[in-house]
Amino acid sequence: MKLVLFGATGMVGSRIVTEASARGHQVVAVSRSGQSPIPGVTATAADASDPAKVAELAAGADAVASACVPPRDGSDPREPFLAINRSLVEGVRQAGVRRLLVVGGAGSLEVAPGQAVVDQPGFPEAYLLEALAHRDALAYYRTVDDGLDWTYVSPAAEIAPGERTGTFRIGGDRMLTDDHGNSRISAEDYAIAFVDELEKDAHPRARMSVAY
Repeated sequence: MKLVLFGATGMVGSRIVTEASARGHQVVAVSRSGQSPIPGVTATAADASDPAKVAELAAGADAVASACVPPRDGSDPREPFLAINRSLVEGVRQAGVRRLLVVGGAGSLEVAPGQAVVDQPGFPEAYLLEALAHRDALAYYRTVDDGLDWTYVSPAAEIAPGERTGTFRIGGDRMLTDDHGNSRISAEDYAIAFVDELEKDAHPRARMSVAY
């Protein structure tokens, strides 16, 4: 399978590249720097906010994935991040690719029906705007109704570099927690779940979540 991945050099994106490549998939790693996250992978520099460039790179791919993150320059990231996701959808459509996987956020996961994590008292102020930007992106994908086969993959509340165990749970809109109330996943295990979804297409036009 040929996968074109935008945001390929970040913490999560680089691990998705590693996982997909290890399984024998052909990966094109796209980032603003154009650096390759691992040896032997085709890398190119491009901006996901340019739909024409997205379409050019996506042409002939089996799937496109985004590990792009909201801007972290201190400005409000919501509209710029939404523009990136709209650009990705437009470019994928132009290229005739039907499959789009998105690295999502955890803030929009629910702690109770209709009650998102990001809306709870005490949600960390430092992460608020980024969480809202991810939630806006999810809301946008849920309006895409032209047959594009998208999947939005939310991590646990805590995601960081760690161990590749291959043991985790898959959920939907509800935040998954362990017996102690913790919600976490390693970036390595998240990448396994992400590439599993790429291969199986088990959650078309839906959000899925990953946690221990």
